[in-house]
Amino acid sequence: MNVIMPQLGETVAEGTVTKWYKKVGDSVKADETLFDVETDKVSTEIPSPVAGVIAEIVVAEGAVAKVGATLAVIGEAGGAQAAPAAKAAAPAATPAAAAPAAVAPGAALPRRSRIDPAQRLSPVVRRLVAEHSLNPADITGTGRDGRITREDVTAFIAGRGAGAAPAARPMPASAPAPAPAQAGQSVAFNPVRRRVAENTAKSWQAAPHVLQLVEADFLKVDEARAAHGKAWKAREGFSLTYLPFIVRAVSIALGKFPKLNASLAGDGLTLHRRINIGIAVDLNFDGLVVPVLKDVPAKSLPQIAREINDLATRARAGKLRPDEMTEGTYTITNNGAFGTVITAPIINQPQVAILSADGIRKKPVVIESAGGDAIAIRPVGVLAQSFDHRAVDGSYSASFLAEVKNAIESRNWVQALEA
Repeated sequence: MNVIMPQLGETVAEGTVTKWYKKVGDSVKADETLFDVETDKVSTEIPSPVAGVIAEIVVAEGAVAKVGATLAVIGEAGGAQAAPAAKAAAPAATPAAAAPAAVAPGAALPRRSRIDPAQRLSPVVRRLVAEHSLNPADITGTGRDGRITREDVTAFIAGRGAGAAPAARPMPASAPAPAPAQAGQSVAFNPVRRRVAENTAKSWQAAPHVLQLVEADFLKVDEARAAHGKAWKAREGFSLTYLPFIVRAVSIALGKFPKLNASLAGDGLTLHRRINIGIAVDLNFDGLVVPVLKDVPAKSLPQIAREINDLATRARAGKLRPDEMTEGTYTITNNGAFGTVITAPIINQPQVAILSADGIRKKPVVIESAGGDAIAIRPVGVLAQSFDHRAVDGSYSASFLAEVKNAIESRNWVQALEA
């Protein structure tokens, strides 16, 4: 069986193989970590799709491969090995800056220590070197064949000391918030920030964005959090936030307004059968990624809460699996933790809408009843949706938002948490 370069996000076209955990002739189990791959968006471990024996490694460590390119061949354990990958597939895997080609089974890896280190940099390492104005010849490579890895560069930067402060130090996903930039300092974009900049600029230029918002009363949600919050935190190890309730409400509304659970396709829309909601996750102020919660209507509210926490935690640790960043049909960005009032989010192309969940505050609210109007203090939050006017009109979007608001305000969330 051929092992191919996975799709690591809708806009990602290629990735760098940074490490192989197996060599030719080794046995591998299904779902056992096989190799690491790195893109502008994510660095992640890729599991083996099947059990067997490594018959061939087509793409060496440090080489760049297009999505869908053959990286390795796995043969049957104890039986005939699969035929080597077709040579026609090899051009799809382009070594970064003349990286060495894959070697034949059993062949010794040649030493390349006399070659200029700049000739064996992966795209990610090359960007780090450029951002920090480093000389590759000063860095000792610990990768295969003496190749300089990302870890080598970050270790070198850390060891230089404060006297040679870099122009911009990209922070790992699991790091604490970065120190404030100093006035007059030139701060280069890291790869994630660069990708966000490219995608948001393209979306803003391509789609006629329209912003609409509603205020929702989160009283019933607060009642559920008050009833179950302490027990939930003790049992699950994390707090029960507003976001799972919002995700559930949005999934209900998307089922009734399918033109917002869609993608632009030529001069029409592709209405998606599945409701897969992307959750924008901040990487400690150094960019963001959008892992996707799949088939939301089929999940209970506790399942949604657990999966959101799991995806966000692993996103910040750089541990997302390839399939967890694809197939999104709608996106939610959650700025409420920062106390924002209204956010006008940019659509995550090729989707047609995105919702911002902003801060929830106690406000005086007029309560209408048969006995007359009264004023009460309620937790109120703004839900702001940007939509592509090519896909739908304002009345359709407004009706969708009204449905989200109704779900938040009227559902029995206490019961939903007990599911």
